[in-house]
Amino acid sequence: MNKLLITLLFSSSLLSSEDVSDPFEDINRLTFQFNESLDKFIAKPTASFYSKFPTPIKKGVTNAFDNLEEINTSFNQILQGKPLTALNDISRFFINSTIGIGGIFDVGTALGLKRHEEDFGQTLATWGVPAGPYVMLPVLGPHTLRDLFGRPVSSFLSVTFHMTESDVNFGLNMIDALETRERLLEVESLLSGDKYYFVRDSYIQYLDYEIKDGLNIEDCLLYTSPSPRDATLSR
Repeated sequence: MNKLLITLLFSSSLLSSEDVSDPFEDINRLTFQFNESLDKFIAKPTASFYSKFPTPIKKGVTNAFDNLEEINTSFNQILQGKPLTALNDISRFFINSTIGIGGIFDVGTALGLKRHEEDFGQTLATWGVPAGPYVMLPVLGPHTLRDLFGRPVSSFLSVTFHMTESDVNFGLNMIDALETRERLLEVESLLSGDKYYFVRDSYIQYLDYEIKDGLNIEDCLLYTSPSPRDATLSR
């Protein structure tokens, strides 16, 4: 995850502002500033506190939440015409949920079952649905219109969606958000210049990376260079 984020930061010169459909930029920027305020006073301090937890505990949390996404991934692999990959991913879910004690231990990877990430937004992309305009949502962050329409389907396929206790569901989602924010602490120091553009362009490239099932990270680092606007290494 962190390696991918660093790659996207350094490869942002592949994507210019003209390549992104952002007709709502003024509104998006206001929403971005609101999200930045929430992050400054709530999310980042909490994530910084969580970062001091022992690594095995944090790794177990990451594994557990990755495991909860395997059903969604498997279903979308089928919709994308990749039944063998779907079998790989559903096997990971059953192995990690049982032998891996609820996904805390990633036994599937140890057995050679590679983890993938798919959602319904990516499925729509493989069906030829255009990305549409870029939108920044309060709290939820960056999206494209295509991914916004795909979000309800992926949420329905999420294991946590079907938990009957709403407080448990809410708590798990908050822990998931905290764990994700903690992983970003290591790379956010690389951001500089116009942070709105940096976040937007990196997000669009991340979507492209996922839709194409990944790229050669080493080649990306070798053949791209940071743009003056986006890739200064200090704030």
